[in-house]
This record gives sequence, structure tokens and C-alpha cells, in this order.
Amino acid sequence: MPDSAPLLEVTDLCKSFPGVRALHNVNLQLHPGEVLAVIGENGAGKSTLMKILAGVQPADSGTIELNGKKVAFDNTKAAIQSGVVLIHQELNLCDNLNVGENIFLGREPTASGFVRRREIYARSQEYLKRVGLEVSAKTIVGDLTIGRQQMVEIAKALSVDAKILIMDEPTSSLSGMESQLLFQLIETLRDEGVSIIYISHRLGEVTRLADRVTVLRDGENAGDLSKEEITHDNMVQRMVGREVSQLFERQFHEIGEPILEVESLVTPAWPHKLSFNVCAGEIVGVAGLVGAGRTELLQVLFGIDKAVSGRIQIGGKTANMNSPRDAIDHGLALVPEDRKKHGLVLDFSVAGNIGLPSLSDNSSSGLANFSAQRRDTKEMIEAMRIRTPSGNQTAKFLSGGNQQKVVIGKWLAKKPKLILLDEPTRGIDVGAKQEIYQLMEELASQSMAVLFVSSEMEEILSMADRTIVMHEGKITGELSRKEMSEEAIMYLATGKQTHE
Repeated sequence: MPDSAPLLEVTDLCKSFPGVRALHNVNLQLHPGEVLAVIGENGAGKSTLMKILAGVQPADSGTIELNGKKVAFDNTKAAIQSGVVLIHQELNLCDNLNVGENIFLGREPTASGFVRRREIYARSQEYLKRVGLEVSAKTIVGDLTIGRQQMVEIAKALSVDAKILIMDEPTSSLSGMESQLLFQLIETLRDEGVSIIYISHRLGEVTRLADRVTVLRDGENAGDLSKEEITHDNMVQRMVGREVSQLFERQFHEIGEPILEVESLVTPAWPHKLSFNVCAGEIVGVAGLVGAGRTELLQVLFGIDKAVSGRIQIGGKTANMNSPRDAIDHGLALVPEDRKKHGLVLDFSVAGNIGLPSLSDNSSSGLANFSAQRRDTKEMIEAMRIRTPSGNQTAKFLSGGNQQKVVIGKWLAKKPKLILLDEPTRGIDVGAKQEIYQLMEELASQSMAVLFVSSEMEEILSMADRTIVMHEGKITGELSRKEMSEEAIMYLATGKQTHE
């Protein structure tokens, strides 16, 4: 493929935001029928580059050539008309409309002023068949799983005759089976001549799918890898500029008294009784397949949902978690799975976000103590190594890894007894993951209790002192560190009970 003329060629692209140089003289080539992976740490410039290619925002300088002709997309419509379609990590579909209406939204065929619905459904069915999605075009999108919604997005892109598909973390919310179906579809589209730019922090996916890899670091090119050169170590070394071990090496501490004791707890999602504990200085993992009830458990512990029955004890005393305020008052903190939707106020500054949980503590007579907020913000930026020009930077302009650090930092400013982490490294790069692991280790060394949910097996195996395994809302087993293995966890995660 590199021997053919590029379908897309980017030369010396530059883009800056206030206080941040996002891209500097970035170059990229994409050939017909090629899967090009673009990787890099959070803040490396990947999302900015893709938004420029898709017409979401303009470049400051540099050139983009499509089929040998210079282009400059002023908006997404212009990019789509040229065959360049960006599929965002957060899908852009209308849940209340059906599949066909979503595929042809804004491009509805009409006759005499009336929408030709039969044509919409007939043509939509053809595109759904092409992506291997066996659902009716009249199905409401909100009734589909995230994996199937992803397929609808791809069908929508094919309906505008997309020549270039840009996929941003497409498997971040998919189950293993859904991811495999997506991989098969990507390979089929590549064979049909569609070019794909694939962005992912999951390097195993990149190894499987990519024909070439372009690496960005600090907004600049850090090298390209051919198919034969694509290995985990090669990618990591170029991403971070140094060698990073695949697994984080734990340092073990003396385990203290139980901080959290859960007895016969029943969540609204499942009828099963859950019992376990988490001790001071202990990191406990919660493993299981998607839909096992792990997030629902954390939401009950934090008072977002009310338990049907059972008992929660914090420090040996019964705690009634009727609201997040109750949980916070008992020394709990929750870092949710979706940081943008539930963890941050994106339009607030870093300081504004870090100061939110402590607002009542740092107020007097109804007036906020901004001096205390600035103190906490400075302390958390230093402790968490948050890469930001200042505490006044708007949170939405930070990279995903730094946004995650802000979410964790806002709770650490309150010095909780127990921190609940739901997929703490979802959508962040290998370098930022190492920093989150280091932070978890530091919190445990300070006798804080850590309960974390993760769908990444390596994360569970490397970080957990103990692992609770769930299947369909039930705890099917608990494994000590010596007992943990990928086979043992998957045995329990698929619904089988503990065995010798």
C-alpha cells in the first residue's frame, strides 16, 4: 500500500489553543484500502488532528490533500461530501429516532414536499446488511446495544459513500463479542477499498488491525511503524519516549482493619445478596463481563441508587446510603466510568472542578473561600501531576488522562477513607495508566481503601490484592492474589462457581 499514491496526505499541520500547542508540523499519509492506526498518549494531538480532518475545526497552518488536491474543510458537511467521516467515541445518534431516520437524518429523500419513508427504510436495510447488522430499519436506536449503535453509525457513514472512516476509540464501550464483530467489519471494509484511520489506546487491537501505525507525541510526529514493526514494545517506546513495562509492579503493604463491610446487599438491578469487605491499605478489584452488575454495585455503595436490602458498614458502624451526600459524609468517593458525563463539569475550570466536593467545607456564611480552593487546586495539580497551563484552564480542553486526574484529585482533596474507581483507566494511554496505577499504590500506602472495577484483565492481575468476580449480579467467587489468573477469573466471570 505505501507504494501506491496516498488517498490522504497531511503536511506540516499546526494548531494551537490558548496556552496549548496541540499540533506542530504534523505529517500523515493514508493509502486506499488501508487501516492506519494513530496512537499516542493523551494530549498527543490525536483528537485535534482528527477534528481538523473531519471539518470540526480549522488548522492554523499546513496542507491537507485528498486524491492529490488541496482541501480545507470549513465544516463537517464539506468533509462528508468529500467522503471523510468521523465516528466519535460518544456516538452522535438520536436515541428517540429509528435506525433509518438516523441514517438519513438531514438528507431525507422527498417528493412533493413529503419524506419518502419507504425509500429510507429500503435503502437503510441495504446499508445495515452491508455492515452485518440484522435489525429492522424501523427499530428505535435507543433500544439497541452500544455495539449495534456503533454499527448504525458505520452504516450511516457508508450511506454517504465514505472513502475515509475515522474511528475514535470505537471499542471503549463494547463487549468482547461486539468488538470482534467490529474487527471483522473493519477488515471487510478494508477489503472493499475503504480507508480507515483507527484511534485506540488498546494496543492489542492496533496489532491485530493496523497495516501501519503513525505515532504522535506532544503534538509532533514520533515515528511510523510498518506492519512488520508493529509490536507492543515498539509502540510504547515511541509513544512515551521511554520504555514502560506492560504491567505495574506492586509494592505490598500491611492490610489494616475493614473500612467497608457489605452484608447481604441487594441492588435494584439484581436479586442476589452480595457480601464482602475492603480493608485499609488494600486494593480490591471487581472483575466480570460487561453487564455483570459491577457499576450498579458501586452506585448503591455511593448512594446514587438505594439498596433493596442488606447492610453497609463503614469503620464498623452502619451507614445508610440514601444519597451521595450520605456517602461523602461517611468518607466515600466515587470516580465514575464516564468522566465527561458524570465526573466533570466540562465548562468549569480545573479549580472549579477540584473545588466542588469541598465547597461546603470551604465556605463561610454562604460565601465560598476561593483562597482555600486555589490552595487545594495547587496541591492536587502537583500531587496528581496534572498537565495544565494553570488551575484556570477549562476542563474540556484537557486530555482524557488529565481530565481523569482532575476527577480523582477533586475527591482526594477531601481525604476520603475509601475511593471507588469505575474503569479508572478507560480511554487513557499507557503512560497515563502507569500514573493512575502509581497513584492507587500511593493511596494504599497511606492506608486508604481502594475498590476498583476494571474490564482489563492485565489491570486486575497487576493491581488487585484480592479480586471479587461477578456474573449477572452475583458474586461467583473471591480470589486472593496467589489464586488470581486469567483462567480463574474467566471461569468465575462466566457464571461457574469456585472449584478446587
